Amino acid sequence: QVQLKESGGGLVQPGGSLRLSCESSRSISGVYDMGWYRQAPGKHRDMVATIDSLGSTNYADSVKGRFTISRDNAENTMYLQMNSLKPEDTAVYYCSMRFYGDVTPDYWGIGTLVTVSS
Repeated sequence: QVQLKESGGGLVQPGGSLRLSCESSRSISGVYDMGWYRQAPGKHRDMVATIDSLGSTNYADSVKGRFTISRDNAENTMYLQMNSLKPEDTAVYYCSMRFYGDVTPDYWGIGTLVTVSS
């Protein structure tokens, strides 16, 4: 069983920045990819960004140019740097881990709340 623990959420004003972290209980160097997803109240959980084992990244159009995903294999930790935050970025942010051969993530964290409001 893998434990994923998010941290770094909170309240920030529009235009501000936050950095989310996701710490894994196992090595992340051998997994297919890791990702950040978010779910706003009353909405589906959507992909925000993913990063694979080679470091290739993928972003939702709504966050391109504002968010940056990265990973530190030595620390078994993934990050999401969020800049120029907007009220519509308000959501619970979840990190995920997917193994080779699987279509959907195998493990999820419990989430961290990001609120963008003045």
